[in-house]
Amino acid sequence: MFKATQLEILYQDKNFIAINKPSGLLVHKSMIDRHEIYFAMKMLRDQIGQWVYPLHRLDKPTSGVLLFALDKESARVMSEEFAVHSIEKTYLAVVRGYPHESGTIEHALSVKLDKITDKNANEQKEAQSAITYYERLCSVELPYAIGRYETTRYSLVKLHPKTGRKHQLRRHMKHISHHILGDTKYGRGEHNTFIREKFHCQRLLLHAQTLKFIHPYTHESIFIHAQLDEIFESILEAFSWSLDKTKLLS
Repeated sequence: MFKATQLEILYQDKNFIAINKPSGLLVHKSMIDRHEIYFAMKMLRDQIGQWVYPLHRLDKPTSGVLLFALDKESARVMSEEFAVHSIEKTYLAVVRGYPHESGTIEHALSVKLDKITDKNANEQKEAQSAITYYERLCSVELPYAIGRYETTRYSLVKLHPKTGRKHQLRRHMKHISHHILGDTKYGRGEHNTFIREKFHCQRLLLHAQTLKFIHPYTHESIFIHAQLDEIFESILEAFSWSLDKTKLLS
């Protein structure tokens, strides 16, 4: 369960502000999670004393870079950039198995509707094209039997979504049978149980690590990086993964 705290501000100018969203925090109020009293939009507004406009989504269990506009016009301008996929985003994820060293997942995704907020939407809408590039950074084999295997294998991957479909990365990794650890919706229950019991990891191991864009007013190249939280870092340490920071941020 998310506990209220000051949000970490990664970037701020007169038009935009970015935070490192903790895992377990909603971006904005949702009818689906009516019991939740904390969400990033309100917390940030109260923290800086100014209204903010979310420009994209991160799933509740996903951590990392989340960008807001500070006025309606900036929100309109930047939303257009997100719509044409000119914003570059990278994610880190821990997945089951050994994916190829690199690859492209081109797999159309059906529209995922929420029972409450999308109750009047067209359920027959065609699947939308979706593209994700991935790169395997590290792998490990652990001497623990899960399912029919005597050992278990995990990998750290860097993900580059070229489209922005709902739950795209989680669904794409499931599609290639390299489910993200801690994913209670699209993942593998036996692996989620294993990391909870063995490594005390209660979160989805998916992190929005970087976001890069050309500032629409100054025309500068803006690069925003979000550090991993303690739980995610503890998994990297437990798996003895020493990361090449240059490669990680490229």
